[in-house]
Amino acid sequence: MNEPLTVREAPASYQVVLDSLRVRPGYKQTEVGVIPEDWEVRKIRSVCTLINGRGFKPFEWQKAGLPIIRIQNINGSDDFNFYTGSYDKKLEIEPNQLLFAWSGSRGTSFGPHVWTGPLGLLNYHTWKVQVSESEIDRNFFYYALKQLTAFIEDQAHGASALVHTQKWEMEGFEFPLPPTIPEQRVIAAALSDVDALLAKLDQFIAKKRDLKQAAMQQLLTGQTRLPGFSGAWETVLLPDVSWFQEGPGVRTHQFRLSGVKLLNGTNISNGRLLLDSTIRYVSNEEAEGAYKHFLVDEGDILLATSGVTIDKLHEKVAIAQHEELPLCMNTSTVRFKVSNSRLIASYLYLFLRSDVFKKQIGRQATGSAQLNFGPSHLKKVDIPLPSSLSEQTAIATVLSDMDAELAALEARRDKTRALKQGMMQELLTGRIRLV
Repeated sequence: MNEPLTVREAPASYQVVLDSLRVRPGYKQTEVGVIPEDWEVRKIRSVCTLINGRGFKPFEWQKAGLPIIRIQNINGSDDFNFYTGSYDKKLEIEPNQLLFAWSGSRGTSFGPHVWTGPLGLLNYHTWKVQVSESEIDRNFFYYALKQLTAFIEDQAHGASALVHTQKWEMEGFEFPLPPTIPEQRVIAAALSDVDALLAKLDQFIAKKRDLKQAAMQQLLTGQTRLPGFSGAWETVLLPDVSWFQEGPGVRTHQFRLSGVKLLNGTNISNGRLLLDSTIRYVSNEEAEGAYKHFLVDEGDILLATSGVTIDKLHEKVAIAQHEELPLCMNTSTVRFKVSNSRLIASYLYLFLRSDVFKKQIGRQATGSAQLNFGPSHLKKVDIPLPSSLSEQTAIATVLSDMDAELAALEARRDKTRALKQGMMQELLTGRIRLV
């Protein structure tokens, strides 16, 4: 398991590059950058108290009592352990309490959270943030902490997904503070409105995704037929209509810093290939020699087969595009090609993303939390097929249109999220003032 990252040097203020441009009238240069003249630079310790949670031991866990609030619960899980013993009252967490996870995953659990669950007791690795509300608006402080979180993550050493900071470090960080509570509240309200829009988009996307999965289940099994189609379907084994190949186990000593990129299961995410950050290559000589028959072709359907959870398996399928080549397969990946005129590639791609495929793999694959499977499992998979290629095409078109609608919604959400990041930078430094 990766060791948590530590911000080894804890500066008392943000590390900023001083503006090379002239500071405009009404603004001043400070340790945290250029801010309005009437704003202050404050330390975290001056506006709040950080109270650490308690490390509840497994033998203390019960099936009833007060829920123990762990990182996974902060992230939305309702799978609680419970406690019935005596405890310090300061460990109690009520709904709407501001928390800060000081050791957690980069971009997700690490940082500030507002508790939305029931009354509970705070576990270790998280601070209860008691805000001095005469000094600062709690909602504004939440967004200031979000901004600080991004800074801490950027400064963390190494590439681990885990980030860690210490109490004394946290208390010493500085941030810009507007002079009045009303101005703080206006800023927080503007950012909260964008968060509300993002939440609605997430809900809408989740609903559309559920509808699409239901449509896939109905259309890819023949339970629902599109208008104009009839006739019997057949069920055939996957190897009867497709060719598939597992990637080789390229050895560590064969890795290079340039050459032909190696495809691993981690490169397949959310239906796309993510190759920009690839650091593993095989030499051009080996790619065109010993591994030539593992070079990916345009249009190959690629599937991750290791370290995948069953509920995310549909996200680990992608189609190789011309601009992503050359690309050499590696371990934990399988590529597919259509091998029979009874099947079209777009239908095969959708089948590999369907619950019909998931259920068959789930029954066979090894691994409890994460799946591990390969050609021996794929050989036993049944694929339901319309006898008409035109019906396969029609099904693929309907589901592809739903995919396009989802992609458009996700693009809108991502654009809104980027807009919010820009707003935070402008509003939390006073570059744009709302009062």
